[in-house]
Amino acid sequence: MNALRFTPHASRVTPATAALLAFLAVFFGLFLFYPLGYMFKAAFWPAGGFTLEFFRLFFNSPFQLECLRNSFALGIIVTALTTVITLPVAHWFSRYSFPGKTLLSGLLLVPMIMPPFVGAIGVKQVFARFGSLNLLLDKLGLVPVENGIDWLGAGGFWGVVILGVLHVYPIMFLNVTAAMANVDPTLREAAENLGARGWRLFRTITLPLVMPGYFAGAIIVFIFAFTDLGTPLLIGYNRVVAVQIFDKVVEVGTNPFAYTLVILVLLLTVVLFLVSKWITGEKSYQMMARGHTAGAETPAPPRLRWMIYCGTIGLILVSLLPHASVVVQSFASHWFMSILPDQMTTQFYGEVFRHPLTLSSIRNSLFFSSLSAFLDLVLGVMIAWLLTRRRVPGANLLDAIAMLPLALPGIVLAFGYVAGFNIPVNPKSLPPAWYQWLHDFMDPSANPTFLLIISYSVRRLPYIVRAAVAGLQQTSVTLEEASLNLGASPLRTMRKITLPLVMANLIAGTILTFSFAMLEVSDSLILAMKEAYFPITKGIYQLIGRVDPNAPAVACALGVLGMVLLAASLLIASKALGKKMGQLFRA
Repeated sequence: MNALRFTPHASRVTPATAALLAFLAVFFGLFLFYPLGYMFKAAFWPAGGFTLEFFRLFFNSPFQLECLRNSFALGIIVTALTTVITLPVAHWFSRYSFPGKTLLSGLLLVPMIMPPFVGAIGVKQVFARFGSLNLLLDKLGLVPVENGIDWLGAGGFWGVVILGVLHVYPIMFLNVTAAMANVDPTLREAAENLGARGWRLFRTITLPLVMPGYFAGAIIVFIFAFTDLGTPLLIGYNRVVAVQIFDKVVEVGTNPFAYTLVILVLLLTVVLFLVSKWITGEKSYQMMARGHTAGAETPAPPRLRWMIYCGTIGLILVSLLPHASVVVQSFASHWFMSILPDQMTTQFYGEVFRHPLTLSSIRNSLFFSSLSAFLDLVLGVMIAWLLTRRRVPGANLLDAIAMLPLALPGIVLAFGYVAGFNIPVNPKSLPPAWYQWLHDFMDPSANPTFLLIISYSVRRLPYIVRAAVAGLQQTSVTLEEASLNLGASPLRTMRKITLPLVMANLIAGTILTFSFAMLEVSDSLILAMKEAYFPITKGIYQLIGRVDPNAPAVACALGVLGMVLLAASLLIASKALGKKMGQLFRA
């Protein structure tokens, strides 16, 4: 975390500060560490005694090892392909100026507006064995449709890879671009004066200095690909760890092997996270001083400018294919064994607001996401204020805990909620009235409302924390000191001075937390067990599995509406945060 400016009174731990720290300790203890600790206990101490028997069974199972290998392969390949795509693009956008740069940089973020599992609906329609692409090749006389190419490859493996790369490369792009923009241009100038050019300059100067930013993005990309649930489910590629965890949700409380699988995923992701941090720390390169990067951009030469246009526009067009296919299918009243739909209609958008499942899922998502965004706003302001305006004990630990959910697989936390808050039948240690209240309010099998709100909030808290911290760091503390010296209370000072000055950052962070919660996948698929509580993503998943021929089109229409919501949210957030947008996606 950047160095913070502290006022002389900031070192005192006041009663208010102590109360905030105690509240945060209880919140994170109950809704972050308790579920994780519960799963550790169930995996290692299932009957009160320590055992590694279930891990032995896991590593003796060829099927489970295959799922683990497949998940590792997905993570490694998606991360590698994302790296190959984003490094040159980030280099172009951080080093050169050219007409249309702002528009193109905004379009590069478009893939973030749709969860890849929604795009899987359209991708299957286009790239399946009898999909539009093979039918087009057959019509052109190139490949007979009966010998159609398996574009999704290996049972859908490459389809999952492609959707993952096209969805998460903007996160890598934001991190690497921000890191490259912070490189002192005088270092490059010194290297050029000593004869370094081209690839050697990039390899010896730029690349080492951007490694922390690269690893921050690579961690998130790998963990996403390794634990993605929705895309393999819809593609039909089930031999991955995430799908196996999803299938074992119904065995919570009866099969310790389910806990073992989740803990293994958690340990692997934590170890990889720590190793990447260790590698970055061991090979750290620091700048003695940072120059002004605003004037470091140079006009792109004509030949390079056309290379930038062709590469960037080509990437944007490819990344928009899943979105375009979903949009087309949302208007298709009949699309079977034809290159394009035979009939088009807008009726499915009206059906979204009439269909019982979609209507209730929209209502549920609005309710869950609004409350989780409000909770995130409160928690984010509290944490950011403690980090930037108070020298509290354990500030670095608080910052790390607040950012931990960004590196924590969503499927692990969701499974932990199901397991940890699974209220046993007729518990002897609880009065019947207490049991009934806990069962109805906390147990996701009865009513997941509370835990869905909490899970959405915990998963998206890093966005609002980073946005609030950025705003407070840019705001002079002298204005708050002047207010306090004139007799205003700390609460009134925050309400009248501090919050209005950082309102743009808070609005941007809150909008992002709301919109991402609206389209959350893992928590929604696992925690929402009854149709009455389905959010949008669970509603889409259920519609795709129905035999109703119109259900996929209704699901696509619902997905398009979600895309519009998230696109507007990202646009507002990027306008408010500017180049600090990448900080929100840094673990």
